[in-house]
Formats: sequence, structure tokens, C-alpha cells
Amino acid sequence: MPEEPEIETEKLREAVKEEMEKEGGGFLRTIALTTAFLAALAAIASLKAGGTVNEAIVLKTQATRLQAEASDQWSYYQAKGVKAAVQEAARASWLAAGKEPPAEHASIAARYVAEQEEIRKKAAEKEKERDERSAEADHLLHRHHGFANAVALFQVSIALGALAALTRNRLLWIASLVLGGAGAVFFVLGLLP
Repeated sequence: MPEEPEIETEKLREAVKEEMEKEGGGFLRTIALTTAFLAALAAIASLKAGGTVNEAIVLKTQATRLQAEASDQWSYYQAKGVKAAVQEAARASWLAAGKEPPAEHASIAARYVAEQEEIRKKAAEKEKERDERSAEADHLLHRHHGFANAVALFQVSIALGALAALTRNRLLWIASLVLGGAGAVFFVLGLLP
């Protein structure tokens, strides 16, 4: 059976730790921790950016559908107006001939005008709903831009953190923290209603 090594591993570990501290091991550990934290924030901000833009696209699609429905209602409105005008023209022809028009001409024309009012209300409701969805989508797109800016700042911050670790340059690390802080501000502003 082999004998145990005669080197004391505890002293060896302490010697390695001291060398790492001399070479900036504590500083590298701090950079690594802050960079990992910034990477986590970047991931969350990226998810929020994707989520808000997807929701905005859905709302814009719904707004477009509502616009098409409103346009259909306005076309229907115009068709009823044309039918009412035709009834009035037929009635006028009877009157021009010196005859009394059938009573149904007036009632049919009045019905078309009443139907037009209902159609107008439906079209206006569709347009109002369209405007609400579109405004909500615009708000979400604004929030998306905030999250996207946060992601960009976090990514640059992470890159600067990596450079700071490679060069052991505190100024680069501080710049990384400043950009990460700016990204955090954009992220928090995106979370606000």
C-alpha cells in the first residue's frame, strides 16, 4: 500500500491562496461576481424586452383586425345610405309624375337611415377599441425600448468586466459598474407602469 505524501497540503493551499491574492485573486473574484450579477440582470431584461415586444405585436395585430372590421362597418353604412337614396329617388319619381308614392318607399328609406345609425355606432366602437389597443401597444413598445437599452448597456458592461479581469484594470471595472448601473436604471424604468 502506498504511503501518504509527505507534503502538507494545508500549507500548499495557503501558499496558493497567498499567491492568488498577490496577483489580484480577490479583485478577480469581485469582478467575476459583479459580472455574473450583471449577466443575470441582462438575461432578465432580455426576457422582458422580448415579452413586451411580443405583446405589443399582438395588440397591433388586434388593432389592425379592428380597423378592418370598422372599415367593413363603414362600407355597410355607405351601402345602406345608397339604398336609402334609391328609395328617395323612386319616391321622387312618383311625385314628379304627379302620383302619390306607395307608403312603403318612405318606411323603407326611414328603416335604412335607422340601420345606418346602428352601423355607425358599431363602426365607432370598433375604431375606439382599435385606438385603445394601438395606444397600449405603443406604450409597450416604449417599455421594450427601455429594456432593450438596458440589455445593450449590460452587455457592454459585461464586456468591460471581462477586459478588467484580463488586464486587472480597476478603471475598466469601475466603467463596467457605471454602465451596469445605467442599465439597471433603464431596467427599473421599464418595470414602472
